[in-house]
Amino acid sequence: MAILNSSGKNSSSRNGPWLDLEKGVKAWDDFSPRDRENIVRFYAPKIRILALRLKVKLPQSVELNELISAGSLGLLDALGKFNPTLGIKFDTYSENRIKGAMLDELRRMDWFSRGLRQKVKVLEDATRQIEHQTGAPATAEQIQDHTGLSEKEVRQGLEALHNQVCLSLDSFQENMLGQKSMTDDEPFQSAAFQEIVDKVANLIEELTPREKLVISLYYGEELNMKETAEVMDITEGRVSQLHSQALKKLRKTFRARYEDE
Repeated sequence: MAILNSSGKNSSSRNGPWLDLEKGVKAWDDFSPRDRENIVRFYAPKIRILALRLKVKLPQSVELNELISAGSLGLLDALGKFNPTLGIKFDTYSENRIKGAMLDELRRMDWFSRGLRQKVKVLEDATRQIEHQTGAPATAEQIQDHTGLSEKEVRQGLEALHNQVCLSLDSFQENMLGQKSMTDDEPFQSAAFQEIVDKVANLIEELTPREKLVISLYYGEELNMKETAEVMDITEGRVSQLHSQALKKLRKTFRARYEDE
């Protein structure tokens, strides 16, 4: 029985045209139509896996098939532009392209409704004011009292804010660090990007233990907000606040330390 590994590949496969692609024996344009179809089929499970991981961070209104369709275009883009001579593994390169295509589609869809965006802004403003006044992280109860919103509205807003900052970290090379995405003329900036990843990893070590745990559980263990709250024995709202707080620190510290390099 065939088994899919974490990258979505069929682990029972030991040979195929995809190996020629990965090793640089052939470029995408040199494969026959049949081989191209087999290569796409081989990597297709990766798209669904990445789409499912992203879907749990999004509102129910975002369709899984929309993410998969966008990811498919990302895979084709990766197949056409892959250059193994630069020492980049296709798994790594294609995953970045697939994720990038999905995030681009989300930005195009503007999945944050106007009403939800306004609610999140109210929550963000209230959180800043409360933290400025108290010198401590704002609680959901304080936000509720400050804004006059119902418990349900605050919970939904914090959930939306959590989803927003999760996507920000997923695409932090654009949204968190102010980097431009890879262009057609510069598709292989992985070495520079890896350097950025390493820097951010070091900055994560400077977070508080609880902030690091939230980041680790969400991105390392891929738990959702509810599961993270259960593991840490705190509320989902508190998880969202810790997550937002950690991202804010990472943005501020990164820019202060590295923006002039």
